[in-house]
Amino acid sequence: MPRPEPALTPSFKRPPSRVVIRKAQSYGADLSGIIFEALQIFGLPVRGKSVFLKPNLVGPDHRRIINTHPAVIAGTREAFLRLGAAQVVIGDGPAVERDFQGILESMQFAQFGRDLIANLVDLNTDDVCKVILHTRASRLHELYLPNSLQRADFVVSLPKLKTHHWAGASLSLKNMFGVVPGSCYGWPKNILHWAGIDKAILDLNAAIRPDFAIVDGIVGMEGNGPIQGQPKACGVLIIGDDPVAVDATAARVMELRPEKIKHIEAAGTLLGHLHADKIEQLGESIDSSKTDFAVIDQFKELKAAINGS
Repeated sequence: MPRPEPALTPSFKRPPSRVVIRKAQSYGADLSGIIFEALQIFGLPVRGKSVFLKPNLVGPDHRRIINTHPAVIAGTREAFLRLGAAQVVIGDGPAVERDFQGILESMQFAQFGRDLIANLVDLNTDDVCKVILHTRASRLHELYLPNSLQRADFVVSLPKLKTHHWAGASLSLKNMFGVVPGSCYGWPKNILHWAGIDKAILDLNAAIRPDFAIVDGIVGMEGNGPIQGQPKACGVLIIGDDPVAVDATAARVMELRPEKIKHIEAAGTLLGHLHADKIEQLGESIDSSKTDFAVIDQFKELKAAINGS
């Protein structure tokens, strides 16, 4: 059965959102401890519940610079279990590579624990159910989505901090593209591109409504992302229970203007907060965390001086 859908609430009727920025200089840091400490701020209702982690696993990644790093995935899983979650499942449906096991092997996932591997699900081949889309930004009206995702009580988007050659930035909202199963829609899931990437991102997130987001910004990617860009050390994790606010904060950390990133701007109307005056910034400040990410020429407008919005 599809997950219960929270009401779509205009931004002016929502209380301010909270986003935590935590420093993490390397993947060898105590990521479980850092993430657990941050999660405690939010009082999340996960005790005894099933949690679904949706990392960004695009394709083979021998250097571990394209995908969400397995150390962040493992640390997040451990942190939710420490909060009392009954089960933490991890799943993605890679858009580029059909060989899910090959992607895991390229990243040496086995080094991060048998439990991590045992709880991984290939969403491209999972059983599905039909979900009606209740927003009409794109021409899509329904999607078949994986049952492993639909059964979860609590969904976490776990992306890599990256620029993107079509969407401008690939963060927690864009990351949800990976739940659309290749077994139904093929590779590289062009139905979402044909419907308009920015509009499809809004419709998909309005249907799924991820409950939380943790962005792996320890090493991100700049330039021609999400695959062919260059690694960019940033040394942060960006964490919050409003994925729009998390993405807006992540964009500001990258020295990008979130109000100029079409899908983030659109999501700020119904799904979360975009503007800085509606986001309570906790942990490290944006100014102390900023790292200048390069973009391709098509998105130069994202790099204009931030106007304080």
